[in-house]
Amino acid sequence: MKRLTYLVAVVAMCLVSASAQAPQAPPRDSQEPRIRVEVNLVSVLVNVLDANGRPIADLPKEAFEVYEEGVKQAIEVFEPETTLPLDLTLLVDTSLSTLRELPFQREAAAHFIRQVVRPGDRLAVYEFTDDVTQLTAFSADVGALQAAVRSIQAGTGTALYDAVYLAANALEKRPGGRRRVIVLVTDGGESTSRLTFEDARRAAINSEALLYTLLVRVVKGEGGRFTRGEHALLTITDVTGGAMYAVDTTADLEPTFDRVDRELRTQYRLGYYANPRPPAGAFRRIEVRVTPPAAANGAPPVPPGELAVRYRKGYLAAGAP
Repeated sequence: MKRLTYLVAVVAMCLVSASAQAPQAPPRDSQEPRIRVEVNLVSVLVNVLDANGRPIADLPKEAFEVYEEGVKQAIEVFEPETTLPLDLTLLVDTSLSTLRELPFQREAAAHFIRQVVRPGDRLAVYEFTDDVTQLTAFSADVGALQAAVRSIQAGTGTALYDAVYLAANALEKRPGGRRRVIVLVTDGGESTSRLTFEDARRAAINSEALLYTLLVRVVKGEGGRFTRGEHALLTITDVTGGAMYAVDTTADLEPTFDRVDRELRTQYRLGYYANPRPPAGAFRRIEVRVTPPAAANGAPPVPPGELAVRYRKGYLAAGAP
């Protein structure tokens, strides 16, 4: 009995000692405040072209002004020729409306892949007819990517909006700190999509991807073309800051792919922190103005009216509305 009493006393003494030595949590009001950091940098890729469609390089930061909802923003990030790696989706329309052009599309696309994929870049290949099929995952394996586009076969319908939507969603899931691009080869037809134009447009905006459309005009006159689809694509292309190029002959495909590649390698990257801070989920309109300075030899600058300045026209602020 004495032994049991002694053990209880020892345990009690240990508990009292531990309680005295253990640091006490300070009152809630005296705790250090938690620092919450939110990254809300808005990144805008800009292409500046002269009257002949040639990219203008080496413009200084001072040549650019950025406005959000009409309010001038302070440019915090400026890269005169961005080296951010690329994530691209290459979408090839294989409907019967482009059957005669399909062999040329395959080879021109294979040439483009060889040019555009550089160390650090990733590209995924899709084909679409009645449905959309992803032929490769995002990859830097040029040989496998070329083999995929050369395996494309003709189909019947054209799920154009579905293709843009799925490619945009795939790009949205890619890691940050990379440029996102959709390259679309199509005649503009739309017949079998389950999704709508607005679904495709919104997905493209959410992905922050540039849409480059190579419009294969099988029929030259508007009477036999898919002008409704062309206008829809032009709307999506413009809001993303990409470009639409008409391809009237198969011989034009390869140089048009080359043009897209040159533009992707001569982009300016501007970054700013939106001021005032936008409400969550709101669509914010962006405007970029470019005024080239006078040349070093005293020649006058290029008039802004003769420049083509392309950039995404807006973004959705982070967070639920």
